[in-house]
Amino acid sequence: MKNKYAPIVVGVSLIFSYSITATSVASNLISQKVIPLNVNLRSDSKSLTSGNFAQPVILSDMGSIREPRQLTGHTGNVISVIFSPDGKTLASGSTDNTVRLWDVASGRELRQLTGHTDWVNSIAFSPDGKTLASGSDDQTVRLWQVASGRELHQFTGHTRDVNSIAFSPDGKTLASGGGDGVVRLWDVGSRRELQNLYVYQSVNSVAFSPDGKTLTSGSGDGKLLLWDAATGEELRPFREDYASSVESIAFSLDGKYLASGGLNGTLLLWDAASGRELRQFTGHTSEVHSVAFSPDGKYLASGGQEGVVRLWDVASGRELRQLTGNTSPVNSVAFSPDGKYLASGSDDIVVRLWDIGD
Repeated sequence: MKNKYAPIVVGVSLIFSYSITATSVASNLISQKVIPLNVNLRSDSKSLTSGNFAQPVILSDMGSIREPRQLTGHTGNVISVIFSPDGKTLASGSTDNTVRLWDVASGRELRQLTGHTDWVNSIAFSPDGKTLASGSDDQTVRLWQVASGRELHQFTGHTRDVNSIAFSPDGKTLASGGGDGVVRLWDVGSRRELQNLYVYQSVNSVAFSPDGKTLTSGSGDGKLLLWDAATGEELRPFREDYASSVESIAFSLDGKYLASGGLNGTLLLWDAASGRELRQFTGHTSEVHSVAFSPDGKYLASGGQEGVVRLWDVASGRELRQLTGNTSPVNSVAFSPDGKYLASGSDDIVVRLWDIGD
């Protein structure tokens, strides 16, 4: 799991944007001592955002070297960031117990979603973008109306922190993974609990396959398991002896691949249909906290304890470049729905959004 501790420096930010298309990226970027947590990218694969503990959320243009825009408002670490399906809105979850919605074009804060009584660890938009779900250390999963910011419902049942949430592709089911070792499936329409999938160790990440037929969970005991989303039956393990906690998992949008990042620094690519390990990406020197595929499936982004976002070629396994600037662990990475942005979230309290261009 991601380490939960106070940042070394709060509220200091010197951040440079830089071109992601260059063959090499300057490694000696000056930044504040802070640590991001959650990230998202857009479907044109050209931009990335990061969430940090330093309170501001920053949008930076990757196409040119200029000071990024800062989205300020959070009073605690930014643990999770995600784009709406249309890419116009950015949501961020924080240790200040709030979710905030931002206009990506202007950087303006649209509204706050308040109600959680502890850290907001994970957030997810419904496929139609009208509803946002949030999972928290307060052991609840909450649904919010995006347009108004109104809380619609609380799902209760977890007996420890909620670490990860995910909507099914049709938006009818919500999955939540908790520190209690249970994956819970909820019916979004009826608000009813559908299934309990028992993992027996802290569930750090959950992800639906793009066709919605299966669900994958990654847990603290190193298990990477595949489940039937309709029946809750365990179909098979991708691996039962991962040797380290599985911190993050992600499907490629075509459903062919699954990527997983581990606490021991492993970053693996799997054949989603057979469960066969295809390759290991080498480069991370410590925990891999987050993984994300670009919308076209050609690239993989990963963020880890060393505070670097790495970009990989999926076909060859080759590391293409590193995005530096964070001086603390990167906890979340994501591509925007249109692929124009790459986002990274870090313990340094800053969300970084790189515009990768067309």
